[in-house]
Amino acid sequence: MLIALGIAVGVLAYLVGRADDERRAPRAHRHHLGGAGPARPRPASPSAEPKGKLLIHGTGDVSLDPTYIPALASNGYGWAWSGLDGLFRRDDLTVINHECPSTDIVAPIVKQFVFRCDPDALDEARDAGVDVANLANNHGFDQGPEGLLDSIRNIRRAGIMPIGAGASQEEADAPAYVQVKGGRSGSSASARSPTRTRRWPTATRSGRPWATTSRALGAIREASANADLVIVMIHWGVELDTQPREYQVEEGHRMIEAGADVIFGSHAHRLQPMDTYEGKPIFYGLGNFVWPRFSAEGSTTAVAQVVVRPDGSISGRLLPATIVSDGHPVLNASG
Repeated sequence: MLIALGIAVGVLAYLVGRADDERRAPRAHRHHLGGAGPARPRPASPSAEPKGKLLIHGTGDVSLDPTYIPALASNGYGWAWSGLDGLFRRDDLTVINHECPSTDIVAPIVKQFVFRCDPDALDEARDAGVDVANLANNHGFDQGPEGLLDSIRNIRRAGIMPIGAGASQEEADAPAYVQVKGGRSGSSASARSPTRTRRWPTATRSGRPWATTSRALGAIREASANADLVIVMIHWGVELDTQPREYQVEEGHRMIEAGADVIFGSHAHRLQPMDTYEGKPIFYGLGNFVWPRFSAEGSTTAVAQVVVRPDGSISGRLLPATIVSDGHPVLNASG
């Protein structure tokens, strides 16, 4: 089963072969991440092998900046993931919205909030089960172009795939692919080398959206042509909104019509509802995740859980969670 993951700017594809009931290989061996370069390799054709059940998780904003969240420095970076009961280690794919560059380069751009995550935190994220980090957001560029390039190298080095950014607009837009065999253990992966992010279609300060671009929809169509499943992560909407704007609903529908099968949204810093369109789940806003506990509203969050069944049907739900203290999300008992 070839699965493509499109992240606001890039697309990641997964090839999943025959699944079985054997215990999954250790997380570190599930995906072998290949190198990246400006050339665009032709992906494998969608798998003709029997498809197994696939379990996918997505989260909202993750900050591993010890200055912004001092509890990470005092408690260790495992603190960010210790309230999840190993959830991400038991699935087939976990995607986070990585809301800062992971770099030692200090070159802050001029803006109100500027973040810099510690590259040393990435190993703990990988050990916790994180597979993919989306950089297509309004903080990926916080330490400038060299900081973003360094972040991507560091994320790859940790065994996580960075997506949503590129050294050029073409690379930022281009699909990236990962191959997973047997549904339980990984074999190979490839990704682009970035230095640029593109947010699509994030709202302006006035709340008016940028138009859906043909490039973004083209990336989704390309992934759909080469994969059995397309997942999109998108940074959009207006901060503090608890419901999607009308244009987001329209954009979500257009992405599904272009070939997306699952949409994970972020940016509002508030948990928003999940909807279904043409049998495909849309998570409009996954809120904060590894984040300071500023308020009860901002600390009410969830993990998006998606199940893809052998017959191709897809279901989604929100697993309720709470940021009980700074940088420490915990799954609710009801989840």
